[in-house]
Formats: sequence, C-alpha cells, structure tokens
Amino acid sequence: MEPKRSSQGLWTWDFTIITVGSVISLIGGVLSNFGMSIMVLDYTGSVFLYALFNASYQIPMLVCPVLAGPYLDRMSRKKAIYRLDFLSAGLFAGLFLLLRTGWFSYPALLAFSLVRGSIDSIYLVAYDSLYPNLVEEHNLSKAYSISGMLQSIMMMAYPLGAMAYEVLGGVEPLFAINAVCFFIGACFERCVRHQETHMDAAPAAYGAGALKRFGRDLKDGVGYIAGEKGLLAITLYFTATFFSGNGAGGLHLPFFRSHAARFAAWPVAAVTLYTIVSAFSEAGRVAGGLIHYKVKLPAGKKFAVAMTVYALINLIDGVALFLPIPLMAAVMFLYGMLGVTSYNIRIAATQSYLPDQRRARFNGAFQMLTSLGSLCGALLAGTLAEVLPERAVVVLFSLVGQGAAWLIMFRRRREVAAIYNREL
Repeated sequence: MEPKRSSQGLWTWDFTIITVGSVISLIGGVLSNFGMSIMVLDYTGSVFLYALFNASYQIPMLVCPVLAGPYLDRMSRKKAIYRLDFLSAGLFAGLFLLLRTGWFSYPALLAFSLVRGSIDSIYLVAYDSLYPNLVEEHNLSKAYSISGMLQSIMMMAYPLGAMAYEVLGGVEPLFAINAVCFFIGACFERCVRHQETHMDAAPAAYGAGALKRFGRDLKDGVGYIAGEKGLLAITLYFTATFFSGNGAGGLHLPFFRSHAARFAAWPVAAVTLYTIVSAFSEAGRVAGGLIHYKVKLPAGKKFAVAMTVYALINLIDGVALFLPIPLMAAVMFLYGMLGVTSYNIRIAATQSYLPDQRRARFNGAFQMLTSLGSLCGALLAGTLAEVLPERAVVVLFSLVGQGAAWLIMFRRRREVAAIYNREL
C-alpha cells in the first residue's frame, strides 16, 4: 500500500510562480493590445483595415490549437510555454526597434498579427494542459477562481493602456514594456519545478514518421472526445454558447452608438456609458472569483448550479438592452458572477477528468471549436443587424443559447453530471 501523500496548500512554489508569470505577461498584454489597435487605426485611418487587422489575429485560433494538441501531448508543455513567451518578447522588442526608425508597413503588421495569434493560441493550449498538474486536485476550483479573477482585473485595467499611451507619447514604449514583461514572465515560467510525465504515456512511435504519428495522435484524440459523451456534450454546448454569446454581446456597442439619443440624459457620451456598463460585468467576475475562492460548491449540486447559470446567462443576454442603465449595470454585474461560475465549474471538472496524456488534444479541439463559434456568431450577428434592429438580433441569439443548454446539456445530463459532480 502506497503511503498517503501529505496535502499541500494552494500557494505552492509552482502555483505561485505560474501565477506571478501570468500576471506580468497580462500587464504587458493589456498595454500592447491597446497600442496595436490605436497604431493601426492612426496610421491607416480606415475602420475596415482596422477590423481586418483584428480578424488576422483570430484566424490562427481556428487552426493552430487542434494542430498543436497532438504535439503538446508528446513534448514538454512547460518548455513550450516559456519558449513561446521568450519568442513573443523578441517579436515585440523587434517591433519597438523598427517603429523607432519611423518604419510602418500595414502588410507586415498583418503578418505580425497572424504570427502573434498563432503563438497565443498554441500557448493557451500548452498553459491549460500544464496548469492542472501544478495544483492538487482538491484545490483546482480555488486555483481557477484566481486565474479568472486575474484576467478580469486586467480587463478592467484596459484604460491604463490609454493613459500610458498619452503619458509616454506614442505606442513604441508600450511595445518595449510588453517585451520586458514577456521576458520576465518567461523567466518565472522557466522556474516551474513540476516533472512532466505525460510524454512517457504517449503511444509508441513504432518507426512511424512524424506526419503519420501526428495523424494517428489527432485521430486518437478525436476518437476519445467522440467516445466520451459527457465531454462531447460540453464541447458542443460551449461551441454553441460562444456562438450565441459573442453574437449577442458584439451588438451592445453598435446599439449604444446608433441609439445615442436614448442615453442623452446621462452626462457622458453613449460609447463611454457602454464601457462603464461593461466594466460592471468584469467587476462581477472578480466578485464571483472571490466567492469561489472562499466557498466550495457541494459536489453533488454542481450540474444543477451549472444548468441554472446557463439559463440565467442566456436570459440576461436577451433582456439586457431593454433595461434602464442602472438595472442594466446591475444585471451585467450578475452576468459576470454567473460567467465566472460557469467557467470555474467547467474548466476544473474537465481538466481534472482528462487523462494528462490526452489533455492537450482535447484543449486544442475545444479552443478551435469555440473560436469558430465566436467568429461565426459575430459575423452572423453583424450581418443580421444590417436588416434587423440590434435588440431583435440579440433576442434571437439568446434563444439559440437557451435552446443549446436544454437540447445538449440537459439531454446529456447523466454523462455531464458524472464529470461536473465530483469533489474538487
């Protein structure tokens, strides 16, 4: 009989290191994301070229994750994480130096955005696949509450990018800061002590070439997801909910801009009012993260809680734009709390359920499908909003999300509950 391992707290060396590294990288990301957007808009003066630039970042997320998954199940995810951050540091340092010379090339920046989207999408698969191994299973829910809070806090700090742009007098210093942040973050990530073992459990090569082995691993990963009815239902539902949520959420800003007269009584511009209301959602995510850090959901009730959350999120999607501003801000705060609850239940349950040697393939497929859902939702919602009122389109998308919750998740409640309703 093996001796029982002593339980450790959440804030172990590895968890602290990966969290500090993530915070440093996120700070740089907040600054550089604003800088890239404002630079392209300033230089081109074209909303279309600006939108095309933003889309070029999203395109690799439809391909790279599912292609990276099989490789990340055979190689060190820790090395992939810090090497990609070192690469990002070099790219932003190079961009800083070029811009200091007065250089600007829109096609080159499109290529830069494609490369950056590829790096970030592969990084996310590697990070999500390594992260559960740095925390004891019973602390996973707390760990993901911290992760979710950090991302929301950084989103709330987005105006810092605008302030830094004004104070520093341009975008070049923002890229220099981002390069330093990525470099420091990579140095922290390199100090993770966890010894990876998933490579040892990978299927033997048996003399197969790299391409043939990749194809076999990819087929094995797809077959695993298809054979796991609970995981398949979760993947399909979140593809549908990213489709509906991104479609509905993407029309909030156009609604505020095109109906500015409705908000004339407020002492700020309609677009500014939209950013304030949106900030309540991120504040709700932070509050929800704090609750999940302190309070543990009963294992046997997690699926029931999740279904309630899914129903309420889709309801809020449909009604938010019909509410007066104070009530809209209140429901957006609730929306954020519900969103972090959904995230916490889903990611802690799936990542702990997955075998380590297959985790990257699942994460790659999940990220690809949800990115595809988001992109299709945004495109369809934008198209429909050309001929229909924004609020009508939002209601339509919320009904799609509500239907997906009941037709996919509730119908497969037994299989999904077997994944969700576990002690973590």
